[in-house]
Amino acid sequence: MKDISLKDLLEAGCHFGHKKERWHPKAASYIYQVREGLHIIDLVQTRDGLKKTAGYFRDLAKEGKTVLMVATKKQAKGVVTEAAKRAGLPYLTNRWIGGFITNWDQVKNNIAKINRMRKERTDGSWTKFPKHEIVKLEKELRKSEMVYSGVADLVTLPDALFIVDLKREVASVREAQQYEMPIAAIVDTNVDPTDVDYPIPANDDAVGSIKIIIDYIADAYAEGKAEREKKEEKAENKEQKTLRPDIRKDSGQAENKEQKKDNKDKETETRKQPVKMTK
Repeated sequence: MKDISLKDLLEAGCHFGHKKERWHPKAASYIYQVREGLHIIDLVQTRDGLKKTAGYFRDLAKEGKTVLMVATKKQAKGVVTEAAKRAGLPYLTNRWIGGFITNWDQVKNNIAKINRMRKERTDGSWTKFPKHEIVKLEKELRKSEMVYSGVADLVTLPDALFIVDLKREVASVREAQQYEMPIAAIVDTNVDPTDVDYPIPANDDAVGSIKIIIDYIADAYAEGKAEREKKEEKAENKEQKTLRPDIRKDSGQAENKEQKKDNKDKETETRKQPVKMTK
């Protein structure tokens, strides 16, 4: 996992909090000072929180687990979508789907329906319908994909959430807490960090701040995923090497058995031949 410096975080604008009148009292522990009416975030705590969260993401990936990234605010959508796709993470960037965690069975059915419709569109199953029906199906699929496209590959509930703006994504926080699902998040000076298992104190409004944090943890997840795949491939190769001598032995035994059978048949045939008597 690569290192990240305080200078990197400073240049990205991670230290800018909200105006002091908009602060949350429980955010006091990571506020460094007030400057020109703004709270300034302690970047040492930002870096510590980021590294801890990235380590957690990496461990989840190594165990074959997944994290759902949630970021529906305008300045975060593109950054999160790009990083999630690169790391192979599911994401929701248009809106939170109500009941995504607490009513997962219904959500899973909706995802299955979208994937079925996609398959039917590609394999020509829709050609049997009249044109106006096809147009209707296309419209329904596009509407569903706007919300579900980032989670279309999910087959089970995610193991954790990563949230960019706790205030905006309060519905996802409540569902995760109800299900006791771990939450990692960027926590600005206007939110309560005690709702989060893996808080990263930082500016959650500036694109630069969001990007440096999202990229770092997505890269950590991708690194853990690559380690797991390499380990699985190594184990598979080892298993194949172990099986090969047995395969050769079994094959040789089968050949010897077949040869003995042929020799025995020839001997039996020879014995059946009539013996010519000579004077």
